[in-house]
Amino acid sequence: MTRRAQNKAELFAGTALAAAGTPSATLPARSPQPPEPARHLHETMDRSVRAAVARVTGGLSPHAFIEAWSDWALHMSRAPGRQLELVERAQENALKLAAACLPGAEGEARAPFAPKAFDHRFDHPDWEMLPFRTWKQGFLAVQDWWDHATDRLRGLEEQDANRTRFMARQALDVVSPSNFPLTNPEIIEASIRQGGRNFVEGAGHFSQDLVKTLTQRHDPPPEGFRLGTDLACTPGTVVYRNDILELIQYAPTTEKVQAEPILIVPAWIMKYYILDLSPQNSMVKYLVDHGFTVFMISWVNPTAAQADLSLEDYRKRGVMAALDAISAIVPDQRIHAVGYCLGGTMLAIAAATMARDCDQRLASVTLMAAQVDFVEAGELLLFLDESQVAFLEDMMWDQGYLDRPQMARTFAAIRAEDLIYTRAVRRYLLGQNDLPTDIGVWNGDTTRMPARMHSQYLRGLFLENRLTAGRFAVEGRVIALKDISAPMFVVATETDHIAPWTSVYKTQLFTDNDLTFVLTKGGHNGGILSEPGHPRRHYRLSHRPVGAHYSGPDGWQDRHRPRPGSWWPEWSAWLLARSSGEGVPPAIGAPDKGLPPLEPAPGSYIHLM
Repeated sequence: MTRRAQNKAELFAGTALAAAGTPSATLPARSPQPPEPARHLHETMDRSVRAAVARVTGGLSPHAFIEAWSDWALHMSRAPGRQLELVERAQENALKLAAACLPGAEGEARAPFAPKAFDHRFDHPDWEMLPFRTWKQGFLAVQDWWDHATDRLRGLEEQDANRTRFMARQALDVVSPSNFPLTNPEIIEASIRQGGRNFVEGAGHFSQDLVKTLTQRHDPPPEGFRLGTDLACTPGTVVYRNDILELIQYAPTTEKVQAEPILIVPAWIMKYYILDLSPQNSMVKYLVDHGFTVFMISWVNPTAAQADLSLEDYRKRGVMAALDAISAIVPDQRIHAVGYCLGGTMLAIAAATMARDCDQRLASVTLMAAQVDFVEAGELLLFLDESQVAFLEDMMWDQGYLDRPQMARTFAAIRAEDLIYTRAVRRYLLGQNDLPTDIGVWNGDTTRMPARMHSQYLRGLFLENRLTAGRFAVEGRVIALKDISAPMFVVATETDHIAPWTSVYKTQLFTDNDLTFVLTKGGHNGGILSEPGHPRRHYRLSHRPVGAHYSGPDGWQDRHRPRPGSWWPEWSAWLLARSSGEGVPPAIGAPDKGLPPLEPAPGSYIHLM
């Protein structure tokens, strides 16, 4: 039976049971209504249609586009001053462009418009030669105008302004001169040098990628990037498994270890080995080599059969089950808990629940690129409203989960300049193969998300922001982050477009415990993987003692000078200061307590496609 048919049967069954269990005498008098099964049949029909549309649009609701442009256009129509300002802006940009594209133009007049820091489409030096300079500067001039046109406007919803800017940027990216062979000097140079062979190679790459997309084939890692051999290769053992997770205990490399073990909770939207990539940048290996006993959660890659897994399942049978297993293996010791991305959000929920219930097992809480407040949650929130969530829910209702390509497209669209168009030009027009990297292999190893759980965190956390609004209930009772007394180490990254650092910083607004905040160079993944010896790295650090007044992020960077190097040694010293001393490494697993060693790391769940 298909997922859709199964849901339809459950809807009819639920209606019948409800009707049978409700005495007719208790029903208030009302006008005749259509039979309940018919209503559910119509609802099922509507959801099926929306699910089909969602597959075509990649999960994006058309309502969000229409609403944003309508709001922008209506407010712009009532702002003649702003219209005049845009006309003047267009004239100024045209004059700058003309001056920049004259033969022999030099200095500032030569390049009045510059691409954004993350935009590498125009890095080739020949873009500064005519006529390519004209096309490049013309594109950037139009981009500048649209950025200004979609800026804040009195009365316009900020979210709609951001949406129109995002959509304008996406539309402009399609027609960028860097995308076409006759207007991209790098493609022209390669074509002349290779006699057009780059187009033949590119056509081969395109056909391979097309077949892979249509068949949803998942290629094995390339040679030198095998899981368990080259990546995720820190020695360890799976010591606990249920339907949601495998718990890995890593083998010690030092004669003595700190008494308190570490539990790492990664996000369920990623494979855990982002924190155990190659040996030189593995956070797990770094901690083990510095005398810590490390446990890691490896989440299952769910199928349609697990569509009903809930957010509470991930807390109770995920984080709490892992803590229970660690407490059995390392008894009578508190635990340093570490959460990354949405794993950090889940850890914060678990820690607040434990504090409410007087469970004192946490020695400390570390949150890495993790948000607890979602008001400023970056570009992922641009199109998240009731219409969008309902649209995604219908798609997941139909297939049982949010599929891997649907999530990957969302992240790629945020940085389309680099992640979509630059890669397409390099691969299809320059004929260059993707050079494998450890983080690139991990990035392609995407996962699914259960329908129920994904809907719950989209609504409860992103859309309604219940956690910091005092409306997030666990087991029927509201939890509060202010109840957490364990010291916190909170890490944000400077250029994070998924969890902006100012949003991560707000953890300090909703807690009263001892808190150390670190802002490190890099993005959502690169800033966290900032191992010692990584070139050109720096971080800033501040400390908020218990009960101190809140100080916002404005001006924070100016008040805290950058410190060169990796933040990992700072964190390791912080953990060490909150540990009780060294002892003999614990045994691997606890067979006498029902936790025998099951299989070597990285386990089985990491290989699930």
